[in-house]
Amino acid sequence: MTGLDRTQTPKTRPMPHKRGGLVACLDIGTSKIACMIARLKPSPPSEALRGRTHAVELIGYSQIQSRGMKAGAVIDLTECEQAVRQAVALAEKMAKVRVESVLLSVSGGRLSGQLVGAAADIRGGAVTQADVSRVTSTGMRHATGEGRTVLHALPVGYTLDGVKGIRDARGMVAHQFGVDMNVVTCDATVARNLMLAVERCHINVEAMAASPYVAGLSVLTDDEADLGAAVVEMGAGTTTIAVYSGGRFVHAAGFAVGGQHITMDLARGLSATIADAERIKTLYGTVITGGSDSRELMSVPTAGDEQDLPQIVSRATIANIVKHRAEEVFEMVRDKLKDSPFASEPNGRVVLSGGASQLTGLVELGTQILGRPVRVGRPLGFGRLPNEAKNAAFAVPAGLLVYPQYVHHEHVEPRHTRQQVRTGTGGYFGKVGRWLREGF
Repeated sequence: MTGLDRTQTPKTRPMPHKRGGLVACLDIGTSKIACMIARLKPSPPSEALRGRTHAVELIGYSQIQSRGMKAGAVIDLTECEQAVRQAVALAEKMAKVRVESVLLSVSGGRLSGQLVGAAADIRGGAVTQADVSRVTSTGMRHATGEGRTVLHALPVGYTLDGVKGIRDARGMVAHQFGVDMNVVTCDATVARNLMLAVERCHINVEAMAASPYVAGLSVLTDDEADLGAAVVEMGAGTTTIAVYSGGRFVHAAGFAVGGQHITMDLARGLSATIADAERIKTLYGTVITGGSDSRELMSVPTAGDEQDLPQIVSRATIANIVKHRAEEVFEMVRDKLKDSPFASEPNGRVVLSGGASQLTGLVELGTQILGRPVRVGRPLGFGRLPNEAKNAAFAVPAGLLVYPQYVHHEHVEPRHTRQQVRTGTGGYFGKVGRWLREGF
């Protein structure tokens, strides 16, 4: 294995409980880029949302059309860089601050989570933090295939001399200590190019996080995370999944089908332009067929010659095209969940997020195909979100803002000494550019 395969994407420092700070995040999606800037202020523990130590006050945000992206991956670096610059500049102007570093979401690159176990003999009798790091590092390296990079390495449980279910093993005595962990990886090239697009704007990438995981941090209640829940983040180019159990993030999966595929199906099925198909989806997109509405007729401009007469189509035709693709997405989600720890959570519910989750009738269709209770999630526990950011489409950027409060749960590979960090920051790449360079 080369150094490239064992890399871990950058990780931010945990948020100190008694200190506040500014946090900026970027969600570079296939159809939209959202940038949010917030002030985090220490707050008393919330009964409703257990892990949160800080209140999030949004001071600037922007949402623009994405460019240079496909299926959650960069396909045109210059276009993507220009779009990122524009999104950040708009949010900076509103917040009246300058962004130097951001938290970045990842939805492409075939996200996948693997439950890995690793064990080692304890040298000193009692388990130390060094033992935890050593065993976790071993497990993480075993789970990282060629050309993949680690987004998250989260211990979900420890074992001492074969006894499972131990929450925190530090200080406890045993001969053998083991860890079960959820290692979430994605294609290293996808992560690096996303990061490169941001770095070229002279902005440091402070940390990278899997989209469905941070969506879960923003839309799930504590009860849902404890009893078992699957967050299905439905984007334009990708659908990604995070499974929570016992209050922890235990699995991730994803595939490159999303809301944009519905738009393309409509464009083909109605012989319409992609822009008209997107407008029809937004205004009339539903998976509910039948009823008097479906007999309603509407005129759709034809793609091609302007002299062509618009065609008349029924709402039922539109609903059938949308439903066909939505059924396919849910069937793929069902297959992914079958192979995950969620299969053994009989009472687990599914929470939908992302822009494509807002189609009419999706909850009912999801309930029917997945055989589980389904709801659409929206960001929870945010004081001053503007109305347009209160919906499921903003679950990921809102989740990135609370992510620093949860980073301490993750294992972080040691990278460099402080001295090296101080001296090795050549050029605009800064400290994170080394991660880009190390791999090539």
